[in-house]
Amino acid sequence: MVLGIIGILVSLALLIILAYRGMPVIVAAPVASVVALLFSWESVLPAYTEIFMPAMGGFVADYLPVFLTGAIFGALMTATGYARVIATTVISFIGEKSAMLATVVTTALMTYGGISLFVVVFVMYPLARELFRAADIPRRLIPATIALGAFTFTMTALPGSPQVQNIIPGTFFGTGSFAGALIGIIGSLIIFGVGMFWLEYRKRKLWSKGEHYGSAESAQVGKSEVEDTEDTTGSFPAPSNRLIPFLPLLTVFIVNFACTLFIFPAMDWDFLSEEKYGGIGIDDRSALWAVIVGLVAAIVLILLINARHIALLLQRVGDGAKNSMYPIFSTASEVGYGAVIASVAAFAVVRDSVIDLGANALATSVVATSITAGLTGSSSGGMTIALNAFGDELREMAVADGISMEAMHRVTAMAAGGLDTLPHSGAIITLLIVCGLTHRQSYKDVAVITIVGPVAAVAVLLAAVSFGIL
Repeated sequence: MVLGIIGILVSLALLIILAYRGMPVIVAAPVASVVALLFSWESVLPAYTEIFMPAMGGFVADYLPVFLTGAIFGALMTATGYARVIATTVISFIGEKSAMLATVVTTALMTYGGISLFVVVFVMYPLARELFRAADIPRRLIPATIALGAFTFTMTALPGSPQVQNIIPGTFFGTGSFAGALIGIIGSLIIFGVGMFWLEYRKRKLWSKGEHYGSAESAQVGKSEVEDTEDTTGSFPAPSNRLIPFLPLLTVFIVNFACTLFIFPAMDWDFLSEEKYGGIGIDDRSALWAVIVGLVAAIVLILLINARHIALLLQRVGDGAKNSMYPIFSTASEVGYGAVIASVAAFAVVRDSVIDLGANALATSVVATSITAGLTGSSSGGMTIALNAFGDELREMAVADGISMEAMHRVTAMAAGGLDTLPHSGAIITLLIVCGLTHRQSYKDVAVITIVGPVAAVAVLLAAVSFGIL
């Protein structure tokens, strides 16, 4: 048993090292799984085909529509120039002197509007670069600024977020994407406040040391991938007014909100109990379905508005579909790894240790989710692994402790968005590559924004819910 536990730790360390070294997670996860199996004297091939692959395939089957529609939506928003117009509109209201706030707000609008996180990073970097140059803010702060808008409160805390991190808890707790609204809003304010305070503090600190946009310490170390990206907006006319680009974002929110709170609850879903539908209930799928309908409606709206360019837009639909494959299969590979780890005998000891901590359901969920998200470097993958392993026990504990499923949904989602951005995180590595910066230059600020702020918010909310304040 001790050897098995050592194997789990070694495999986790290997996964972190391989991901940090740049090996794709879709390859690193199976390799790390083999290590854990060998330490536990388990058969490798049966575990791969009968445990790893079904878990991986299950995640793809559940969440491919969200990744697919999100990537297509992002591709269309970029190709039509809508994303750039949104950014310039926000900047015109906030002002170039508030470059960091303008970047955060614009990034948050795009993320909360349904554009996938990786797409947002590629869209926002060129815009942030120009803003930071005009305001003479050190370049090293660009990744942290984008991360605050994309990887924190809009991803997990704001109720109604169409990001997959806000959908996964609903499939385990039977809740919708607007679950725990008050908790999420308070958490968002804490994360946003901590993040903006740190960014302003760091800007002034670096200025006092004589560092500016073009300083050597903040200089670009390599050509950013964004600068090699072909400009696809030239074939499209500028929108007739600045409100049009915001319509698709509003569509995602309004349709998601309406389906979650009004349309779906008013419909008769009794037929879902039939065997061919797996005996599910509407609570098992409402959050997922509402987001899919919202994103599809927004995609259709963009196509209708730009019907004269339908051929080129359909090509971008294909590009978006291709771009969705790597993120979902990378995350799914981590879920497969988690299933393998959960299958070895030593994991039962780990699981029982977490359950036997003596904490309430919410604290147990926070601990389990935070650890797995940190170890895998993925909020969605880590949360899925944790809830697959502990979901049934957590629901029972929550009922016994008198904790609402809505609170479980919101705080668990936020916990997944804390330790997931350790240095080996694929999202962070991608962000730094896009910005042409290194961990040494920018990771400290990214860590404060994406780890310290969210973890502090979760700690406050955990205490507030546990003591009946919220």
